[in-house]
Amino acid sequence: MKGLRAAKSYIVTGGGGTKLYVEEGGNPDGQPLVFIHGFNQSRYVWAKQFQSELLQDFRLIAFDNRGHGWSEKPVEAYQESEWWAKDLDAVLTELQVKKPILIGWSYGGLVVFDYLRFIGEKAIGGVNLVGARSRIGTTEAAAETGEDYHALKPKLLANEMTAALEGIATFLALCSKRRLPPEEYYYFLGFNAMIPPYVRQALMKRTLSNEDIMTKLSTPFLITHGKEDQVVLPSHAVYNRNQLTHAALSSYEETGHMPFWEQEQRFNQELKDFADTIMQEN
Repeated sequence: MKGLRAAKSYIVTGGGGTKLYVEEGGNPDGQPLVFIHGFNQSRYVWAKQFQSELLQDFRLIAFDNRGHGWSEKPVEAYQESEWWAKDLDAVLTELQVKKPILIGWSYGGLVVFDYLRFIGEKAIGGVNLVGARSRIGTTEAAAETGEDYHALKPKLLANEMTAALEGIATFLALCSKRRLPPEEYYYFLGFNAMIPPYVRQALMKRTLSNEDIMTKLSTPFLITHGKEDQVVLPSHAVYNRNQLTHAALSSYEETGHMPFWEQEQRFNQELKDFADTIMQEN
């Protein structure tokens, strides 16, 4: 399984001085698409976008979130939303990104809303929420995540390596409606296993709700969600659509938590159409 087809790489200093690893590919003059991965993942989840026809027309940018992949993994730097906001802002500023489409998968949705809260929406062209969270650590947020996901958390957050790997393996199985082929499974397992237990634990200790800002946003949103998502339930996608003023919901049949991987052709085309529409309106 190949990684990203990237032409350039960068080290960017994010919130609190945390170093972030960033890669870029595609058309340097195209509409920027900035991809933000989820919990316990890395920029490598976007391989099927970075190896697609999107490279012809768009400038693709992906980075490893703090604590993930090739980015720095400080012991205590995960609770403050402003740090996450500054991470994304630093990437956009350092790479001189103008009016990007932000694509936030799962936990990456929280990063998007952190940015919108602290930096604002003026510099953003649009947002694609993919199986994405907008809240965490509340009773409502817990009700919008799957029972099997809740059940695996003790192992997923364990310090002991054997238990943690069992948790990661179960988590990966939950992420896709179909069973991942061995090549793809071990591809994901490799970068999932890179994440220290203290990072996984810290990410799950956050308490966050964005209801106060969601209804005030004028940015166009595309909400992409698998109907068989067992991690972030489809009911949360409906909630997000209803909270946002300018949002469309695209639901994927027979698809789990990773529409960009499970149905990459449809996902890439809908992302292209969404970006093209925003470019025409601007």
